[in-house]
Amino acid sequence: MTQLTCVKLPPSQAVRLPTQLPEPTEIMLINLIPRTLCISCLCLIVCSGVVPGRGFADDGYTETPGIEGNGNFTIGPEYKIDPDLTDQGNPKGKYFEFSMRLADSRIFRGDDSTLDAKKDVREQRKIFVYIPAAYKDGIEAPILVTHDGPSRLNLVRNALDNLTVSKDPERRLPAFIAIAVQNGGDDSKGSERGLEYDTMSDRFARFINDEVLPAVLHNAQIKAAYPNIAFTDNPWGKAAMGCSSGGAAALTMGWFRSDLFRRLITYSGTFVDQQDDDAPEEAAFPLGAWEYHSSMKLIETAEKKPLRIFTHVSENDNRARDPEDTYHNWVMANKRTAAALKAKGYDYRYVFSRATRHCDRRVFEQTLADTLVWMWRGYHAD
Repeated sequence: MTQLTCVKLPPSQAVRLPTQLPEPTEIMLINLIPRTLCISCLCLIVCSGVVPGRGFADDGYTETPGIEGNGNFTIGPEYKIDPDLTDQGNPKGKYFEFSMRLADSRIFRGDDSTLDAKKDVREQRKIFVYIPAAYKDGIEAPILVTHDGPSRLNLVRNALDNLTVSKDPERRLPAFIAIAVQNGGDDSKGSERGLEYDTMSDRFARFINDEVLPAVLHNAQIKAAYPNIAFTDNPWGKAAMGCSSGGAAALTMGWFRSDLFRRLITYSGTFVDQQDDDAPEEAAFPLGAWEYHSSMKLIETAEKKPLRIFTHVSENDNRARDPEDTYHNWVMANKRTAAALKAKGYDYRYVFSRATRHCDRRVFEQTLADTLVWMWRGYHAD
């Protein structure tokens, strides 16, 4: 959302600007003379989405999801696909695909100094969009952003087709629009993907909010099919989902910008020390996402945030037998994250899957419908 503020000033009065403007707000000044401006009316266009503390939810929105489905759960070792994640013959929505050039981005151009020159960076990233048949053009839709697109978009599509028309009100999904975003390339420290997903900041949340969502709304093919398409401003209507570092990215989006995203789904979350060693954020968070649950214990020590969080880890997840001082044991990290969420009183759901591995397909096929139903409990459009 763009906010316009006009400040009337006496003629010839100078306005002094700070050398560095605070993030996350980016400010464009009309008729700007560097750092000094002498005009009668100064117009500031704030382009960063929703100003923290003044989101939709502060305008009286409340929901009562209850506690059903909250807590810790163990599944396996046998798995089967949930019928709600298969094609049940219900009406289908519309699928779109387009690309965004990294060079056109203001936030992730693919040229950061932390990148390893030996690791490939995509020239463009693909964006996959699914708009369910239940969506009505002109309605301000809730959204689900998924990382490493297309990832499990096929399962999300089936869930939308089946559960937006469910006759059981306790198992009905809102007609959210699914947006799967491809990463910037490669993996781990020194990669564009690692920069986007493993960095402890609001940067990726801003990228999704300020660049990807407007690109979806203004895509020519999507606009031709849905001339009045719109997204809700309500952060409770904006969800993020990912696996591995994509799961860490989902949590980080909500943690640093709960004014934008509040429903978070993480599978095999990389809550370990995988932030670039030379990232500026190392000064504040030296162990990267490990700080959520250990060392700094951000979840336990910070003020409780307005978030609803699903986490999962597999029994044989990455480096499951590593000692603590490696800061790279996925099972340890996710168990501690769940314990921290419980201790702080969050609405959370934690699944431990036996006899499975990192981002195991079988876990998604058995749990994703239940995860989505739980995640959207209590949501309403007004």
